[in-house]
Amino acid sequence: MMREFVCLFRVGAAEQREAMGTPERARQSLERWSAWIRELESLGHLKNRGQPLEPDGRVIRGRTRTVTDGPYVETKDLVAGFITVVARDLDEAVALTRDCPLLDGGGSIEVRAVGRL
Repeated sequence: MMREFVCLFRVGAAEQREAMGTPERARQSLERWSAWIRELESLGHLKNRGQPLEPDGRVIRGRTRTVTDGPYVETKDLVAGFITVVARDLDEAVALTRDCPLLDGGGSIEVRAVGRL
């Protein structure tokens, strides 16, 4: 039975600037991402192409509903985007991310199963 997994792409600001800093680097990066996504799709593992995320955001905390700006200075890696894949288990979902271009630039990927209610 296949399950859904969310892949959260994390990258530091410096790494993101390096990958997208010139039009040529941005084009190359987008080509590599597109090829990786097409491969996942052709293998039947891509559930949702997800979305890139803007670096700015807000966090709402606790009973008092305190709202703070984000991202935080102490945060080294920001969630830059996500996709959803289908896989037999967590190990297979992790294996699907091994060719992600983000990893070549020093980013990281958090893979988490979509919970069952």
